[in-house]
Amino acid sequence: MGAVKTKRMPRAVREQQMLDAAVRIFGQRGYMAASMDEIAEVAGVSKPLVYLYLNSKEDLFTACVRREAAALSEAVRSGVRPGLGADRQLWDGLQAFFTHTAQHPDAWSVLHLQARTHGERFAAEVAAMREEIVAFVTQLIVVAAREALPHPRLRSCGGTPTDADLPEREVAGLAEALVGAAESLAAWANSTEGVSARQAAATLMNFAWAGLGNLMEGRPWSPPEAD
Repeated sequence: MGAVKTKRMPRAVREQQMLDAAVRIFGQRGYMAASMDEIAEVAGVSKPLVYLYLNSKEDLFTACVRREAAALSEAVRSGVRPGLGADRQLWDGLQAFFTHTAQHPDAWSVLHLQARTHGERFAAEVAAMREEIVAFVTQLIVVAAREALPHPRLRSCGGTPTDADLPEREVAGLAEALVGAAESLAAWANSTEGVSARQAAATLMNFAWAGLGNLMEGRPWSPPEAD
């Protein structure tokens, strides 16, 4: 009898297998220390095949960053159910974010640490993802402002009334601060034993929602006057 031929794996499946291995090695070793030999070994393929599919270490890393950035953005968006109150939407979004980063610590290391520190090309990919998430959070804050103050009375920096009840610059700053805090807290939670995604989300929710509530109820904190 002749030898039994094994079924050839589709290119798309094989490529995802390589990306899985690459994310694991990049996340654990770092971009500079990661080797194509080790990535190929973990993926169960030859190094020439990795180069054939993904051209270079730089292109492989870029593909990893793009895939993981898209997965994180989708996780946050799909975790929020439209029609619920602003507080519940924000809570669901935070839970989705921290759950995803906890379940994929190597991917979060690639996005949060490696991509930002190894070249403008990689940093730009992460910046695009971050802008998308900031825009999404901005809309949640706008919804929260509408619910808290149904009659808009504050104006944007240019003097034109907005749908939100906070100045545009204030909304933008709050969204940036919230996303930045979530990023730092995810890195801390992933490196601290015993901190669950739910606990991390609750920590940030308590911190953020109390402040947003005071601001929207007309009780913002005011800095002391200069001496």
